[in-house]
Amino acid sequence: MKKSRGRTGRKRRRKHLKSFMDGVNCSHKLEYIKLKKWLKERGFEDSNLRPAEFWETGRGLMTTKALQAGDLIISLPEKCLLTTGTVLSSCLGGHIVKWKPPVSPLLALCTFLIAEKHSGEKSPWKPYLDVLPKTYTCPACLEPDVINLLPKTLKKKAQEQKMMIQELFRSSKAFFSSLQPLFAESTGTIFNYSALEWAWCTINTRTVYMKHPHRECFSLEPDVYALAPYLDLLNHSPNVQVKASFNEQTRNYEIWTNSHCRKYQEVFICYGPHDNHRLLLEYGFVAMDNPHSSVYVSPDTLLKYFSPLDKQRKAKVSILKDHNYLENLTFGWEGPSWRLLTALEVLSLAADQFACWKRILLGDVISARNEQQALDTAAKICQFLIEETQHALLQISQLKRDKENLKTQLALVEMLHSEDLKILQKSAEILCNLNLGT
Repeated sequence: MKKSRGRTGRKRRRKHLKSFMDGVNCSHKLEYIKLKKWLKERGFEDSNLRPAEFWETGRGLMTTKALQAGDLIISLPEKCLLTTGTVLSSCLGGHIVKWKPPVSPLLALCTFLIAEKHSGEKSPWKPYLDVLPKTYTCPACLEPDVINLLPKTLKKKAQEQKMMIQELFRSSKAFFSSLQPLFAESTGTIFNYSALEWAWCTINTRTVYMKHPHRECFSLEPDVYALAPYLDLLNHSPNVQVKASFNEQTRNYEIWTNSHCRKYQEVFICYGPHDNHRLLLEYGFVAMDNPHSSVYVSPDTLLKYFSPLDKQRKAKVSILKDHNYLENLTFGWEGPSWRLLTALEVLSLAADQFACWKRILLGDVISARNEQQALDTAAKICQFLIEETQHALLQISQLKRDKENLKTQLALVEMLHSEDLKILQKSAEILCNLNLGT
């Protein structure tokens, strides 16, 4: 008797563990019931997708039937999409049309989101707004202490992103004030910086690409955004392939899969072949074992390994700058990139070889000595970046103990550095084998 009860217990435990790994269905939650009802009223046919919580990715969509390559994952009617057309047909439309200089499509969408969120119960978009994240983890939203722990090249981009939103806020104040007749409360209170930051992140992380014809009432920036309720619950995986576009015939935004997906598993789409730095910058997350990931070498780090006494150093740096070889120099899963080795070969040129720099840019080998020197320097840079990454991970673990409130943000940056470390260690191994080979 005991034996069989034990086996049933094990079976039950296995089943529980399996359901935990697959994801926990969240369809019964009120916010999703309301969202599905709202979508149905706009013509959305119930698909095989269910909102669920997943162990690794958090909130996402699971499928209730197995998907094959070539299957349609989701088809969202145009009526469900939030675009600049939606904004113009709202009470904001008249104010936007009159405002000079014209606002950008991005600002129009931000303004609409803030205004609708402020409307609360009165907003026809409430069921969608209720399932949007309350906060984001894009670098622009990270605390300065956390931004400081980002890799050099990403830290610079994060600061630029923050400044860009600050500038958008500064330049939009007069436009926001012009909307005062629409609100009982002061527009200064409604359209504050944190509201704009939230709206900007919502659009930046969640819109699908959809080209709209240019309208005179908007500035010349491309109008290519559409917020797609429910569809935007689909998470990214670098290992799947999908086809996504607006179907002019059916007037639906459609996503077709080129991959298989088992029943009750999370359905993924691919946002593009992005590395982790780009994923964090644009979407606020990091992908584990991302095949597209790489670690960037800043120009400062690169030049640290070449003597300032080299008479041709200035000319070499000039050549690299002119031919765009000081940016996007990386280590990847397959070792140093061709661009990085090319830059190192140019910087390693001996005085009597300097005239051959053009041949290096064309992919020629100038001499075994030049090639070896470039590989040696790549190994040194790689080792330096490994130590720098390990130091950052140490700082993060100390901060995690001291600053409870920053735990989520720090965990994200920790994951980025851990993934970078894996790539650098793999690159170091490849360089070591190359040196052994020579």
